[in-house]
Amino acid sequence: MDDLLAVLTANIPLAVIETDDEKRACEQLLDSAEGLRKPCFKWTISDGLKTLERGFGVIKPPELPNPTHILEHIKKESTAGVYILCDFHPFIEGEHVNVRLIKDIALNFDVIGHVLVFVSHKLEIPPELRPYSQRVRLALPTEPEITKIVREEAQRWTDQRGGKVGVDREALRMLVKTVKGMAHQDVRHLVRTAIFDDGVIDQSDVPAINKAKFELLSMDGILSYEFGVEKMDKVGGLENLKSWLEQRKTSFLSGNTIDSPKGVLMVGVQGAGKSLAAKAVAGMWNLPLLRLDFGALYNKFFGETERNLRQSLAQAEVMEPCVLWIDEIEKGLAVGDSDNGTSKRVLGTLLTWMAERDQKVFMVATSNDISKLPPELLRKGRFDEIFFVDLPDDAARKAIFTIHLNRREISTIDFDMELLVQTSAGFSGAEIEQAIVSAQFAANAQEMHLDDQLVLQQLHQTKPLSVVMGEKIAALRAWAQDRTISA
Repeated sequence: MDDLLAVLTANIPLAVIETDDEKRACEQLLDSAEGLRKPCFKWTISDGLKTLERGFGVIKPPELPNPTHILEHIKKESTAGVYILCDFHPFIEGEHVNVRLIKDIALNFDVIGHVLVFVSHKLEIPPELRPYSQRVRLALPTEPEITKIVREEAQRWTDQRGGKVGVDREALRMLVKTVKGMAHQDVRHLVRTAIFDDGVIDQSDVPAINKAKFELLSMDGILSYEFGVEKMDKVGGLENLKSWLEQRKTSFLSGNTIDSPKGVLMVGVQGAGKSLAAKAVAGMWNLPLLRLDFGALYNKFFGETERNLRQSLAQAEVMEPCVLWIDEIEKGLAVGDSDNGTSKRVLGTLLTWMAERDQKVFMVATSNDISKLPPELLRKGRFDEIFFVDLPDDAARKAIFTIHLNRREISTIDFDMELLVQTSAGFSGAEIEQAIVSAQFAANAQEMHLDDQLVLQQLHQTKPLSVVMGEKIAALRAWAQDRTISA
């Protein structure tokens, strides 16, 4: 409401509010108009003009459902008022008479003082009206207001179903933080969904609320909600990375320090577990995971790619606290000089956001080819740390075999694990998993149980990436030796 009041007192004749919560916008505008002791009116094409009072009361004759007629009426009125024009966007674009009438009202502001407030889901102001206009965002509910909404919805449940709503206090705290940043009507919808599902607010509601929240903010495939979040105990090796994340978990989630971590870059060999580790960060910290697809980001129209990125990053901020995963980041930032500078503008947009964001969005970027990344992204301070994810060592390979066998409900007791570890030297985690998968298919075809001999056979038949691309991996290791931390 503070923003609305500031606009209404700043001699700005035209205000634009883009929102789906029309009722809330009118309530806040009425509060602001009453503070200024100005009459407040609301116009829709279905009801014409109404005088807004508590309860949104009396119809003011004449009704004036015609858009041009209402503007002519306002222009002639000699008493200053606040006029809320709802869903007026179809009557501005290409409607030259209406645009001129709006401009006449704006030019006459110093004489009468009318304020026109356009409330719509989306509205573009014509260039000739922009000098007189200001966009305003509705105030989002605070945590006490969200808690009040939870109480109201819990009471609604009690009135309709009987009995009290069961509440896990930690789950309630997480729910309140999860829906923060949403409009009032969306908060109420999400809270009502959580309560009316089973009459209980518990830990199971938080992932469902995150999913529903993301769907309300859909970005058409550019930013996706990842459901396959892993726990860190499902990741073999990477002990340094695990320890680093564990040390910073409380700092990130509490938000009580200026040294809260911002993000990490993971570079290394393909299939070594970077993507799995990115998913496990979200699982370890119990946060929603969002994946930014740089491939879907690019648009042939000038400026649209940067706009897509800004919208995606803004959406991630609304989902805070969350983990934002940018997989193979080099593919979006290494287009070169043949794209009319789009990749450079995308890089600038991303770097600005990384430097200025205050929201709890932990960025995890992964890269297979560090040589294609711009040096501006790698300088100290962009990421909290750059980790090198190498091929797994003996202990990590043993853990990987155990994880994938256990996942398929196969006991390791009858397997010669040491022989499997020795034979798989130079294999990535992905290659080890594929060897187990292929061995399982071979066992099924022969109608026998999977054993270590079948797995060994698949390992012997595989040429790992460390052999096929040995020179490239050696060069990557040499680059990473003094520039990164081993994961």
